[in-house]
Amino acid sequence: MSSTAPLDLARYRQIVFLTGAGISAASGLRTYRGPDGLWKDEDADARATAEGFARDPLGAWRLFGPLRKAARDALPNPAHVALAELEQRLDGASVTIITQNVDGLHQRAGSRGVIELHGSVHRTRCSEPGCALAPFDDHDMPDGVPPCPRCGAALRPDIVFFGEAIPAEAEWHAKRSLRDCDLFVAIGTSGTVSPAASFVRSAEYAGAHTVLVNLEPMQPRHPAFQREILGRAEEIVPSLFG
Repeated sequence: MSSTAPLDLARYRQIVFLTGAGISAASGLRTYRGPDGLWKDEDADARATAEGFARDPLGAWRLFGPLRKAARDALPNPAHVALAELEQRLDGASVTIITQNVDGLHQRAGSRGVIELHGSVHRTRCSEPGCALAPFDDHDMPDGVPPCPRCGAALRPDIVFFGEAIPAEAEWHAKRSLRDCDLFVAIGTSGTVSPAASFVRSAEYAGAHTVLVNLEPMQPRHPAFQREILGRAEEIVPSLFG
């Protein structure tokens, strides 16, 4: 059922948001699978895998370097700001944002309880699994493939490529937040990519009220969502929380 009536937040103590690319569209960032999505670019799917990076690390940097610049230049929009303000004003309630985005806009808006499922385009790490180099903040857009200062292997953006596992710590914190969740709101995401696809069911199992805010209806409709609100995140989210 689609309704834009505000949520009565006084009823909830453990609130979890799942956010996807749709929440950042109003900040000028491309979605991934939409009509002008990042994955529509030629060879994008091949470059966004660990195997693709191993074959053509320069091609991967040419794909994600511009995304890093776009994310760096973007500003949080009213949806990001509304979630950050909600976290600050709720007394005694826990607010967790599980994001599939790699743009860092939630943190820049002021949100503190952010779990980055897919990493961050603003960090770089070594592509060699055994290397001791820790991921580090990085805003450079290299022309070539930067070498690791420790082992000489190719550096890569600290994001989860297709086919790679979600970082264990991020997945653990996400599942832990869902264990006692009493309000679950998915914003700007189809929720069809694992492991996020299972999150609404986990929230439903915990007895949470479940809400989907998205530009388009989910096809097929997910039975675990009790409420569906269609519209732009930057317009819906601020009004949804008063």
